Amino acid sequence: MKSFEFFEPTTLAEASRLFAEEHAQLLAGGTDLVIGMKALTETPQSVISLQKIPGLAGITTETDNSISIGATTKVREVELSADIQQHHTALAEGAAEIGSIQIRNLATIGGNIAHASPAADTVAGLLVADAQVDIASADGERTVPINELFTGPGQTVLTPGEIITRFRLPSPASGSHYIKHKIREVMDLAFIGVAAAVNLDNGTITDARIGLAAVAPTPIRATEAEDLLKGNAPTPALLEQAGEAAAAASSPISDLRCSAEHRREMVDVLTRQTLQQALERASG
Repeated sequence: MKSFEFFEPTTLAEASRLFAEEHAQLLAGGTDLVIGMKALTETPQSVISLQKIPGLAGITTETDNSISIGATTKVREVELSADIQQHHTALAEGAAEIGSIQIRNLATIGGNIAHASPAADTVAGLLVADAQVDIASADGERTVPINELFTGPGQTVLTPGEIITRFRLPSPASGSHYIKHKIREVMDLAFIGVAAAVNLDNGTITDARIGLAAVAPTPIRATEAEDLLKGNAPTPALLEQAGEAAAAASSPISDLRCSAEHRREMVDVLTRQTLQQALERASG
């Protein structure tokens, strides 16, 4: 590991100023950064800890059941939150898929998202929660929808000095579910991650969201599949059409783990499975 300067700012403005400097990196949980520094794939000249900045951690549920999650909230806390398990089940399930319990007790949800991996396990759940991302810098604050945050693998719309501070989840869907397609049972990267969330009213799907991870340069919403579902009764034929539309929206690559063709086929299968489970949960 190369030598570096270490800073522990107590305000966002100070952290933003330091982070805007060239070759600076933020430290939240450190589960990605520290490994990269040891492997010399990350060689920051300065590391800025967020741990002493108040207000960046914790989960708050409002009276309308909307939920606010601070960016430095540990992934394990997201996984175990009773309100997230109840109202945004897909997000809790995605959080539970990250590494080991030891990793989840260190890793933060902000770090998982800011790293901008297309295969991040929390991102599909945030997509179907229609999450809003609060961003702060020394110049002020702004909010970006989660589906507009990513611009490419490892890339986001964040400008120098900008820091993700919070995720805001509006009123929840009736039922949601996340499936991670992987080889090993635990501690493996996703070949594919699919989340679905639905609202039902008298047997009709009034709203549907499908989030896809690891099948495109960025995490995406399968909007054409969503539109097929809305306003219709959930039949096997309809779920099949939605699965096919989700697969068509994907643009996976082939790599050492599996082919693009296999990934696209599994998007179809897993979309139908996640929708079916989300519908069962929405039905009570």
